[in-house]
Amino acid sequence: MPGKAIIVSAPSGAGKTTIVKHLLGAIPELAFSVSACSRVKRNEETDGRDYYFISGDEFRKKIALDEFVEWQEVYPGSYYGTLKSEMERIWVQGNTPIFDVDVVGGLNLKNYFGSEALAIFIQPPSIGELENRLRNRASESEETLRKRIDKAAYEINFASRFDEIIINDDLKLKCIEIVTLVSSFLTHS
Repeated sequence: MPGKAIIVSAPSGAGKTTIVKHLLGAIPELAFSVSACSRVKRNEETDGRDYYFISGDEFRKKIALDEFVEWQEVYPGSYYGTLKSEMERIWVQGNTPIFDVDVVGGLNLKNYFGSEALAIFIQPPSIGELENRLRNRASESEETLRKRIDKAAYEINFASRFDEIIINDDLKLKCIEIVTLVSSFLTHS
């Protein structure tokens, strides 16, 4: 295995993407690992930067060809995963991959990388606060929002399987805390 990896996982809306973006700006050796997904691209997203957007059929073909480090069917017919080619791209550049993934993906990656990974769980202060954050996004139908809230309540049960749990109750403070945590992990063998 070529090097270390940073895994940031959380229920949707807990702040993991904001924290990952902060880490990318603060620690130059980190490179964002772009996940593949079969869902429809949102207006503000760019293929190859936010995700590799591929069809469900293409995703299933890549699964059959063993092209993923990890993958999962997050919702029926909605696949997400980490392509092996993405890891190779990052390591060839001499960088450390940082993952912004859901909880199951994070645990799968932790299992794959073992002690070479720092797995961080970002926990919302409460399910009520998480629901407020998701509602403020205004990108979900009521049905999709309910599914995300129910999934988040379930995912919080897995927090103890991660190396670190960060309760995101003060984003600025938590960003500083996580930069220190990740920097320490990367500089120690």
